[in-house]
Amino acid sequence: MDHTKPNRIPQIIFSLPVMLSLVPVAMIFLLVRTEGVDPDIWWHLRNAQVLFQTGHFIRSDLYSFTVPGHPWISHEWFAEIPYYLAWRAGDLAGIRILEIVLLSCIFLALLLLCYEASGNIKASVLAVCAAIYLATVSFGPRTILFGYLYLVVLLLLLQRHRRHGRAALWAIPPLFCLWINSHGSWSLGVIVFSISVAAGLIRGAWGRIHSETWTPQQFRALLITGLASAAALFVNPFGARLVFYPLDLAFRQKLNISYIAEWVSVDFHGARGKLLMGLLLFLLISALLRDCRWVVTEIALLAFGLYCGLSYSRFLFLLAILAAPVVARLLDFVPAYDPRKERYALNAAVIVLLLAAMVRNLPRTADIQQNIARLFPAGAVAYLNAHPLPDRMLNEFLWGGYLEWYAQDVKVFIDSRVDIFEYEGVFRDYLDVLDLQQPRVVLEKYKISAALLSPGPPLTYVLEHDPAWKVVYRDPACVLLEKAEGSSAASADKP
Repeated sequence: MDHTKPNRIPQIIFSLPVMLSLVPVAMIFLLVRTEGVDPDIWWHLRNAQVLFQTGHFIRSDLYSFTVPGHPWISHEWFAEIPYYLAWRAGDLAGIRILEIVLLSCIFLALLLLCYEASGNIKASVLAVCAAIYLATVSFGPRTILFGYLYLVVLLLLLQRHRRHGRAALWAIPPLFCLWINSHGSWSLGVIVFSISVAAGLIRGAWGRIHSETWTPQQFRALLITGLASAAALFVNPFGARLVFYPLDLAFRQKLNISYIAEWVSVDFHGARGKLLMGLLLFLLISALLRDCRWVVTEIALLAFGLYCGLSYSRFLFLLAILAAPVVARLLDFVPAYDPRKERYALNAAVIVLLLAAMVRNLPRTADIQQNIARLFPAGAVAYLNAHPLPDRMLNEFLWGGYLEWYAQDVKVFIDSRVDIFEYEGVFRDYLDVLDLQQPRVVLEKYKISAALLSPGPPLTYVLEHDPAWKVVYRDPACVLLEKAEGSSAASADKP
């Protein structure tokens, strides 16, 4: 009997690679603790609640008085379910814990991808930590986290198929089936898959750039996988309509893309923008001055990531994933892990400290609620539930989902789904009325008799000083106004 194996277990647990692998997870805990709450989570929860209560998928708008019954599909229905179950299990803390689990799975899988690309665990951890900070633009309880998890799994399978000639390619079609039912980012997965396959059709060497073609067996397997994945996209409750939704977003929702903050390009004045600038300089210097070999596949994927990330800040997460393996490989000057230099006692102490820090920073519902009260109209919702106002209330679009979840008897003017509101002109009217562009006309058009607004917009000031309106509730986060009795219309015509 081998008596040495039991002794190796604590050595593995307290090894440097294990300790380093906990660093990205601890970083996620710390960053998540200080973030806000994504406004979309509320209508995602409501969608899942409706699905559980009725057993039917949503096919039309149920929540607004501006576009009631308008055809609409819950195109992220599968990813909404885990968040709803997390809420039922642990309220707001349960949702936050699920977010942490998803982020940890994404970046631990990315760590594995980086290690397979570089063979250096220290360099891989550095690359992943930089990727985490770059990706914070999309942190939050968001359905897109499932999409990014699927993306890393896809990259792992493709990388292993390239390097070893074998991988569980059979898992890719089911992966795309899950993906299309979880989030529209499946289209990014199709592009990444296509780039990887197409780059493998090129053979040659150009200085430090080289490319090798797939073997006939590899290419045949990828072709079959691609066709099966395309078919798997149609395995969803909404058929072709769900498949073509990304095109709808790209070509029909122009106002959405131009107005929503995460669709703007990168701000290089902020910390994330400066980190991105550092990344670009590091890649440029490495390409020009270092004797590094570049593979066509990684160049093509990196170029795609840079285009998306620089064009739209929301895709910095995508760029972080695609760039991390390249960065890890270029950090080859970082000393490699040497098992002979292990310090198990020190590693154990650091591991205990990291775990203690994570436990200490476990989300608590009370803390999250305090943060929510600063961002959402929690006080006004309590007032509305106790003192119902007339049906037609104007609300800020980032608060629509919150009303749909916490004040379910209230029909909203607009919410952050945006799409159907843009199609019917409601979003344009919303932007106009907030900017005092013919506010009287807009308020009359929708027969608005109440308004729930933040203190900042000019419209709030105008309504507060309009004798046709009265303030019925106010706190630092919001102002709730009601049209005074006997007023036939809101004045709100002051510039």
